[in-house]
Amino acid sequence: MKNIMFIAPPAAGKGTQAELVVEKYGIPHISTGDILREISKEDNEIGQYVAETLASGKLVKDEITYKLIEDRLKKDDCKNGFIIDGFPRNLKQAYEYDKILKKLDYEVGNVILINIDKETLEKRIVGRRICEDCHAIYNINYKNSSPKVDSICDNCGGKLYQRTDDNLESFNTRYQMYLDKTEPIIDHYRKQNVLKEVDGNDTIENIFKKIDNIIKN
Repeated sequence: MKNIMFIAPPAAGKGTQAELVVEKYGIPHISTGDILREISKEDNEIGQYVAETLASGKLVKDEITYKLIEDRLKKDDCKNGFIIDGFPRNLKQAYEYDKILKKLDYEVGNVILINIDKETLEKRIVGRRICEDCHAIYNINYKNSSPKVDSICDNCGGKLYQRTDDNLESFNTRYQMYLDKTEPIIDHYRKQNVLKEVDGNDTIENIFKKIDNIIKN
């Protein structure tokens, strides 16, 4: 089993595919966000720093993130493979991640790029609606995922709402940030011959079949 890194623009379905891989292969899904949230609960100097930094909306220092990731990858459940999520976010972090892997005698594994066009992503984000009671997710831009009654949840009758960051301006900012920060990472791993690409415009099931084939090979 090879280690896996997913690279994808916002709303490309990266989290969904990671869950499917975990379900089939039972490897840990290592999210930097989850690690930081757990550390922020600890009653020590680092925990306090992380908690205050997250609360302020700022980014945790890279050096601390590197140390936390290295400590997590040292655990026994990572020996047979893992999915890394939310890291690296830029080229500098990619170089550091490579160093951490080399130090632990791990391979980069498969870096899977989910390609999807901007227009589709825009429709997914701007059209997304969430039930405030049962948290079911709908999309008013797609007939098969629209609620039967406008703004009302099919499951529980709860009111549907749109997240404050699910707007065109926010999406364009996040998408541009992805292009600026992530494109160099894609080139970095393409040069290492570990980058695999899948079409993210397909169904969830078909995308997973393609990813599964990559993992098996």
